[in-house]
Amino acid sequence: MDSQPKQSISRTTPTHPEEGATASSRHLTMDGRKLKELIRAGYQWLRRQEEVVNSYNVYPVPDGDTGTNMMHTMRSAWEAVASLDDPNVGVVAKVASNGALRGSRGNSGIILSQLWRGFARSLDNKGICDAQDLVAAFKEAVRTAYSGVSTPVEGTILTVARELTEAVEHAARHTHDLRRLLEVAKDAAYESVQRTPNLLRILKEAGVVDSGGFGLYVILEGMWRMVNGMSVDEGEHAAVGLKAEAEAGLRRESGWGYDVQYLIYAFPGKPLDVAQIRADIEAMGECPIVTGDEEMVKVHVHVPDPGVPLSYGIKWGSLRDVVVEDMQAQSEAFVPQGLARATSTSVEPNLPEAEVGMVTVAVGEGMIRLFRDLGARAVIEGGQTMNPSVDDILGAINRAHARRVIVLPNNGNILMTAQQAAQLSSRPTYVVPTRTLPQGVAAAISFNPSSTVEENVEFMRQAASRVVTGEVTTATRDVTLNGVTVRSGQVIGLIDDVLCVAGETPEAVLLSLLAEADADTRELITLYYGNGLSQVEAERIAARVREIYPELQVDLVAGGQPHYFFVVGIE
Repeated sequence: MDSQPKQSISRTTPTHPEEGATASSRHLTMDGRKLKELIRAGYQWLRRQEEVVNSYNVYPVPDGDTGTNMMHTMRSAWEAVASLDDPNVGVVAKVASNGALRGSRGNSGIILSQLWRGFARSLDNKGICDAQDLVAAFKEAVRTAYSGVSTPVEGTILTVARELTEAVEHAARHTHDLRRLLEVAKDAAYESVQRTPNLLRILKEAGVVDSGGFGLYVILEGMWRMVNGMSVDEGEHAAVGLKAEAEAGLRRESGWGYDVQYLIYAFPGKPLDVAQIRADIEAMGECPIVTGDEEMVKVHVHVPDPGVPLSYGIKWGSLRDVVVEDMQAQSEAFVPQGLARATSTSVEPNLPEAEVGMVTVAVGEGMIRLFRDLGARAVIEGGQTMNPSVDDILGAINRAHARRVIVLPNNGNILMTAQQAAQLSSRPTYVVPTRTLPQGVAAAISFNPSSTVEENVEFMRQAASRVVTGEVTTATRDVTLNGVTVRSGQVIGLIDDVLCVAGETPEAVLLSLLAEADADTRELITLYYGNGLSQVEAERIAARVREIYPELQVDLVAGGQPHYFFVVGIE
């Protein structure tokens, strides 16, 4: 059972006599030390739910990393204030914001850092924060985050942040209790996350909620748990939303339990009651997510006994795409070594200063070697599942030892991080918006150290824009997207990040992908092989591609990239 609530938010004397009448009218404030506690709680709770957030990746590819990116961003915010003992809330908020910014990774981490930036800006020079200050800080956080995205999309973390802020603003008209406002923010975030599939069609099609929005909810829930005396510590696997454990007859076992996911399709003439299903699933276990409509509902929950939610779902309709995973086994098998590599930077020692230098991001021994051969003065090892931080890219920019620097992010989820690093860099830095490794290779080939930085940026942009990228990997779950039905474990192909084919072997999927991409209208196909595919097998497949496309140049490169059997450049 949870302990009594901790005194984590300070009280002050009511501003008006009538404000002392009820708990809801107490005038509560928060100082810097209390904000520091909230940051720690939000980080620790997100760290515990990291893989749950990752699991809501839209595409069934083995590199969903929203939770990981947000966790590292929050960790940087916490590490920045961990040794700080300042009662001034504005000072703590600013230090946390700077930490989040420099440690931010991926698009979700960048947006989270922008929320912190706006929050801190609003509290600047304030010693304490009351209800109205909190509302103003939330509003400025949302404004800053929206303005930091060139084309804001609704149904994402931005929507969740905006809607929870609107709920807090409304609640603050009736209460000065910061505990109550934090609860309102947490609950509004949860409800907003449930609505994201109705705002973003691809989420509904994939049967998931927005992962970034869910990550924001988890952070707020951690803060709420802390002020109510509940555990957020890493060593204790406390329940998330266990509302009726005794009534449900559930008993917590040792270990992490089971991750259960499935779709419920309504019986003919018997529409699904989404609200009732959500309430019942929330009472069963941890990390409950229920989203859908009267015809189909997606269920996700962590439970000690997977039979309970499965038996429950069968009463409502036909169960499909059932996934049951033993999280204890996953935890024991997990070795957190991939992300550590994201901070490493490959760079030539004792580089002479150059007028223009190129910095790139790449993953795989062969890809890193290729970019260095093409003239990159620093290569940051990172990519899918191990996005580099703003600080990682800033470090590479400095190590490039050039008066002006061009950065190739080579990943759509690293683009915003690179742009943020460019803004913070002490030397002129330009980002060529390469979203894939083949685009980055094409841009790097066009780089000319003798040309001006402006000429290089333009030539490199043009070269990258002419590349179509294909990817061949393994599906991590059952899903139907873009008219393609996929089973977990099948080989799948994506063209420019859009799922297009599924099959049983890397060769079959690669050939189908090339046909879908109209490769016969192009001139060059470059096959970068990795993910344990042997050279002999890769050469055999490349020979088959040459047979089918005899008029095209087909190059084979040992990329060594994880997760993907082939990354394909079509030009």
